[in-house]
Amino acid sequence: MRKIQKNSFRVDTDSGLIEPAVLCLSPNEDARPEGCEPELIVIHGISLPPGCFGGPEIEQLFTNRLDWDAHPYFQQIRGMQVSTHVLIRRDGTVMQFVPFHRRAWHAGDSRFRGRMRCNDFSLGIELEGTDEDRYADAQYRQLVAVIRAICAAYPAISIRSIAGHCDISPGRKSDPGPAFDWLRLYDGLAQ
Repeated sequence: MRKIQKNSFRVDTDSGLIEPAVLCLSPNEDARPEGCEPELIVIHGISLPPGCFGGPEIEQLFTNRLDWDAHPYFQQIRGMQVSTHVLIRRDGTVMQFVPFHRRAWHAGDSRFRGRMRCNDFSLGIELEGTDEDRYADAQYRQLVAVIRAICAAYPAISIRSIAGHCDISPGRKSDPGPAFDWLRLYDGLAQ
């Protein structure tokens, strides 16, 4: 059973870790290009298998331990090596897979305000969910708290520096989808 953290977080810029969070390091990461610092937060939605929540499959995917034969859907993503900086589970549990000063492999082919390769200068936050299912209240609370901590640690990031995966990869990605309430996020950050 995971412990739900309170919504008070702090980023250690030396280690690139957010505290408190469950640490589950991914091998799917590397160094950012010289001179690239986090300037963008990308919000994603994920569930594995699609529409299933609470299982170990997301962590297994991000750590290259997913059993590709465990579900028919996994054949579509077989061999995929991806990661994120942070995952927020439906119960509010915050997990970190990649330190913020390292490049996570979450954005893929992407563009933000004319800049290509968003992985180079972004932080990925995955929310356990689907495009169609309402995200949980605990996720919004934790998302606001995590973003506040990130903005305090990395001054180049502001509320204008938050985008959905759908925004940086239009036509290719649709997450976090219409079920994600952007106004709720912005209102929470403004309080």
